[in-house]
Amino acid sequence: MKRLYIISGEASGDLHGSNLIKAIRKKNPDIEIRCWGGDLMAEAGAKVVKHYRDLAFMGFVEVLLNLGTIVRNLRFCKEDIKAFNPDAIIFIDYPGFNLRIAKWAREERYRTLYYISPQIWAWKQSRVNAIKRDVDRMFVILPFEKDFYNKFNYEVEFVGHPLIDAIDQFKAKALPKEEFKKKNDLDERPIIAVLPGSRKQEISRMLSVMLKMIPKFPDYQFVIAAAPGMSNEMYHQYSSNVSTVRNDTYNLLNHAHAAMVTSGTATLETGLFGVPEIVCYKGGYFSYLIARQLIKVKFISLVNLIMDREIVRELIQKEMNESNLQLELNKILKDGDYRKTMIENLDLLRRKLGGRGASEKAAELMLKK
Repeated sequence: MKRLYIISGEASGDLHGSNLIKAIRKKNPDIEIRCWGGDLMAEAGAKVVKHYRDLAFMGFVEVLLNLGTIVRNLRFCKEDIKAFNPDAIIFIDYPGFNLRIAKWAREERYRTLYYISPQIWAWKQSRVNAIKRDVDRMFVILPFEKDFYNKFNYEVEFVGHPLIDAIDQFKAKALPKEEFKKKNDLDERPIIAVLPGSRKQEISRMLSVMLKMIPKFPDYQFVIAAAPGMSNEMYHQYSSNVSTVRNDTYNLLNHAHAAMVTSGTATLETGLFGVPEIVCYKGGYFSYLIARQLIKVKFISLVNLIMDREIVRELIQKEMNESNLQLELNKILKDGDYRKTMIENLDLLRRKLGGRGASEKAAELMLKK
């Protein structure tokens, strides 16, 4: 195999894609990789032709408003793949876009590999038919996904969760707490990490409520994990009394006492660091109404979905308000039974996701004919 084309459209896909690229290059140092992704995939040695910050549109209404851009991106992607002529295309999550390209790629007789399954077990289960038709091999990272696909007579590979490797690798080189605080001009108070998402829509809806907690908890310092491409002004418009760290989310989580996290992969990352958290979500009104009719799972956070029970509190739509957030934050900050039980459950979560080596296992399987 000489050339690979990888398509990822979000920050989490950039992280998992970068670790996959590193694992592939260990086995085949001369392979040429072209991709849609982000800074991490570029650092791992791939040529990034589209950055994910220009691709991510959140919610049904937002997608409709950006249809023209999406159509142009689809056209460009097909032309770029043809010009590059890869030996295989690797899709990383991002189903609305990737499944359309996979259908085209199947017609064009490219080898199609999918790493990190779309969450079709939550909604749009009919997409299984498209995956069976258009994807040569699927590599899943959540333990219940293998059983889900088996119900549809589609064999997939469970490779384990790549976040375990990413976090373990990070912890081996993490900054000591005092060094981290000094680097970011933080004081001695315990840290409450604030992860308001990577998209402007998420930040605008969530952050104003999150930062209303600052005067209510003066014995703690609130620190925002800034998303790539977002200026500090974007965050400080909601409060000037908050610190930000950039490109340093893992150090922030490694030293946080608690966290408020917008739903998504960040909820699982926070959980794997063992940080007690509150999961927050507030979408556009019409997008939420549509989603409520379609989504078939009990929870929105990966932590609760994997454990199949609520071990972290989810505040969704109207429940994501000042009084509820204050109540839940009080519960996870105190060194009582509630906090202790959550930490114990987060340790169980890590064990349930399997051992290390997900990226290496996926790379080895992908490079086999």
